[in-house]
Amino acid sequence: MPAKTEITRDDIMDMADYGKIRAERRREILPAKKLRRVPVGPYATFYFESYDSMWLQVHEMLFIEKGGEEQIEDELSAYNPLIPKGKELVATVMFEIDDPVRRKAVLGKLGGVEETMTLDIGGDKVTGVPEADVDRTTAEGKASSVQFVHFPLSDAQVDAFKTPGTRVVVAIEHPDYQHMAGLSDDSREELAKDL
Repeated sequence: MPAKTEITRDDIMDMADYGKIRAERRREILPAKKLRRVPVGPYATFYFESYDSMWLQVHEMLFIEKGGEEQIEDELSAYNPLIPKGKELVATVMFEIDDPVRRKAVLGKLGGVEETMTLDIGGDKVTGVPEADVDRTTAEGKASSVQFVHFPLSDAQVDAFKTPGTRVVVAIEHPDYQHMAGLSDDSREELAKDL
């Protein structure tokens, strides 16, 4: 059965019912989330999203913010674009720097970083496409600490990605942040579920 690609109103649980299964649901998704987390260099982490991760995120926002029915449409609009649609991988990329002074200095040099994220699948490189909802680099050239990027794949790239043993490398190729990380076979297999 193909992976779900959209959360609908019918997928949203009653918040009282969600509260009863919340801890269990978060525990259940943890092993997959760990496989979908890919640190790249000292500060950036790619969190490859899925229907399940976004379903949980929507429910968490609704549960915590208690916005009721009026909030549901906003959450669906915000998170549905981050669910892979079949022949793509989608990542939330976070630059996680605790020290505010260092964070400002690092992000101040990374303008346009969202245009330099790549996925190499067995030697075939795919450049990520930033989510177009808002500009993630300020006019002063400072990058946002959170980026959203889509990796659209061809049929051949999908086939290669699904093939055991294929070398897959996630990279950032910005002049001031050049780092890469290879996916483990377990991570590649988990992400292949989105394709």
